[in-house]
Amino acid sequence: MLNASTLALALANLNGSRQQSGDNLVCHARDGSILAGSCLYVGLPPEKPFNISCWSKNMKDLTCRWTPGAHGETFLHTNYSLKYKLRWYGQDNTCEEYHTVGPHSCHIPKDLALFTPYEIWVEATNRLGSARSDVLTLDILDVVTTDPPPDVHVSRVGGLEDQLSVRWVSPPALKDFLFQAKYQIRYRVEDSVDWKVVDDVSNQTSCRLAGLKPGTVYFVQVRCNPFGIYGSKKAGIWSEWSHPTAASTPRSERPGPGGGACEPRGSEPSSGPVRRELKQFLGWLKKHAYCSNLSFRLYDQWRAWMQKSHKTRNQHRTRGSCPRAEGARREVLPDKL
Repeated sequence: MLNASTLALALANLNGSRQQSGDNLVCHARDGSILAGSCLYVGLPPEKPFNISCWSKNMKDLTCRWTPGAHGETFLHTNYSLKYKLRWYGQDNTCEEYHTVGPHSCHIPKDLALFTPYEIWVEATNRLGSARSDVLTLDILDVVTTDPPPDVHVSRVGGLEDQLSVRWVSPPALKDFLFQAKYQIRYRVEDSVDWKVVDDVSNQTSCRLAGLKPGTVYFVQVRCNPFGIYGSKKAGIWSEWSHPTAASTPRSERPGPGGGACEPRGSEPSSGPVRRELKQFLGWLKKHAYCSNLSFRLYDQWRAWMQKSHKTRNQHRTRGSCPRAEGARREVLPDKL
């Protein structure tokens, strides 16, 4: 209840609201009649923006985005301005192309200098106040990125049931500027959301994935990170992942457990140990040659020979027995292997 001399009123602990029409603050007379009403806006002053990140795709432009504040919501229209200037001299500049990669982002299309750092910050303003982010200092050459590698192709490696070959094309930007790139690959099986990342691809544009499951569909993606930009020792920023490319490994021709496979005959005591030792050695070779320049020729030759050997035994098994002709040669490793 207010008296006739009351000229101001403080309302505390109000919840934020977006109401923009209708009276939610009303003054009544003693007899209950409405004297006046108004729509009360309840909001918050902006919080300090943070988490500014920027990147350039052609060393002439710059795109930045940020997080609006710890809580973000002010319940009032809040204006965000991205400001930038050369670190040691020059005047403040304001970015003009907003919402380019999301609601809190801005793009500076041109007229940026190289080999000199910039200071970048964000200012937030609404009817209840203003806030300014910390200043981010960066050099354009340190934040270069590219589009994802195009034309990613995944294919089988002959009849090898545990491998896939991945090839891609370097992003076009690499041909226009003086820098190289390193790559990462990630892959997953069709019914999984867990990706396995291959880090040691270096600057190659092809890779052999080994140790895969036979008869399985895999999704593969590639991304790029430029380095050596005009002699800079710093790496750039990883690109987005390429669109997933799918391929399947060949089905295994090996018999499963309980499939009636023939056991080695007693007259071949050395065959099993030799194969096991060779398999262990080539497993090590495969692991350490993973997506490197070391040739897979030796491993491929052994795998092809093993699959041919299993296929021959499977054909014998379909005849109902596993005979061995008298005087037949024992299985030996190929001469080249």
